[in-house]
Amino acid sequence: SETSQGDFDRHSPSFHPLELQVVTILLVLLVCGVGIVGNAMVVLVVLRTKHMVTPTNCYLVSLAVADLIVLLAAGLPNISEVVASWVYGYAGCLCITYLQYLGINISAWSITAFTVERYIAICHSIKAQLLCTVSRAKRIISSLWLFTSLYCLMWFFLVDTSQVIFSDGAQVSCGYRVSRSLYMPIYFLDFVVFYIIPLGLATVLYGLIARILFTSPLPTTPQHACLGSMHQGGSHNLSCRSNEGALSSRKQVTKMLAVVVVLFALLWMPYRTLVVVNSFMDPPYLNIWFLLFCRMCIYLNSAINPIIYNLMSQKFRAAFRKLCKCEQNSTENRPPYTAPVYYSVVKDYSHDSSDHNVTEQEDLNSLPVLATKSKPAKEAPGP
Repeated sequence: SETSQGDFDRHSPSFHPLELQVVTILLVLLVCGVGIVGNAMVVLVVLRTKHMVTPTNCYLVSLAVADLIVLLAAGLPNISEVVASWVYGYAGCLCITYLQYLGINISAWSITAFTVERYIAICHSIKAQLLCTVSRAKRIISSLWLFTSLYCLMWFFLVDTSQVIFSDGAQVSCGYRVSRSLYMPIYFLDFVVFYIIPLGLATVLYGLIARILFTSPLPTTPQHACLGSMHQGGSHNLSCRSNEGALSSRKQVTKMLAVVVVLFALLWMPYRTLVVVNSFMDPPYLNIWFLLFCRMCIYLNSAINPIIYNLMSQKFRAAFRKLCKCEQNSTENRPPYTAPVYYSVVKDYSHDSSDHNVTEQEDLNSLPVLATKSKPAKEAPGP
C-alpha cells in the first residue's frame, strides 16, 4: 500500500509468513468493511436529511468521502498485495497511488476546515452569521479538493511498476521511479502541511473554544435572570431554556469534533514517526508486524469517525436509525396515495451559523409510523 510513502517495501509473497497474511486479511476486511459502510451512511444522511445540511456537516461529508477513498484505494488493495504480487497493472499503480494521497491529504484539511468553522461560530458569533454558511462551506470544500487534487498530480510521475524474475516466476510491484532518498523533501512537506500544521492549528483553536465554552460561557440570558423573571410569562422561560439548550448543544458538537482531531493525531502518529525516523536511518526500520500496525492505524482512523458521530451526536444517531428504517420500509408495499399533512416545528440549528430557531414545514408522509399513529411528531434532540 502506498500509504507507507516508501517505507513499506513490497516483498515476494513467499517472504510473508502465513500468520501475517491471515491477520492482515481479517483485520483489513473488518476495519475497511465497517469504515466503508459507516462513511457511506454519513454521506447519505446529510444529503438526504434537510436539517442535517449545516456548515459543520458539510465538512464532515468531505471527511467521509476522503476516508472512503483511503479505505478503497489503500485498504482493500493491501489484501491482494500481501498474498500475491501487484495485480492492478501500470495504470492501477498510478491511479491507486494518486487516490491514496488524495484521500489522506483531504482528510487532514477537512479536519482543519471544520476546526476553523467551529472557532468562528463560537468565538466570533456575530461574524459567524456571515462567514459560517452552507454556501461558503461548499466553496471552501471545493477549493480544498481542487488544490489537493492538483498537488497530488506529482505522484503520476513518481511511481512505476517493476518486475523481478525469480526461479519460479516473476514478481510485479508498484514502487518509486528513483531512489528513496530523493523523496525526502516530499515526505517532510507532507508531514508539515498535512499533519503538523493541522494539529498545531487545532490545538490553539480548541484551546480558545474551550475557554469560551467552559470557563467564560457564551453571553446568554443569566440563570438568575431566568429564575427571577418567571412571573413575566412563559415566553421568557422558553427563551432561557433555548439559550441553555443552544450552549449545551455547542459543547456537545465541540467535544465530538475534538475527539475526531485527537484520534487523527494518535492514529497517524506511528506512521508519521516511522517516516521521520527512517529518513535518518540506513537501513530503515521495516519490521513487518510494526508496518502492519501502522497500516491498521491509518485504516482505523478512516473507519472510526462514523462510530464517534453515532456515540456522541443524537442527531446523527437518529438520522442513522431513520436511514436504516427507510431501507427496511422500501421493500414494503405502501398506500397508492396519501394526502400530504403538514405540521410546524421549531428546530435548533446548533451546527449552523445562526443561533436563531427556524420554523419550517415538513411532510408527515416522510414519517409513516408517526402519521398512522396520529401522535404529535417529535423533533430529534440536538447533539
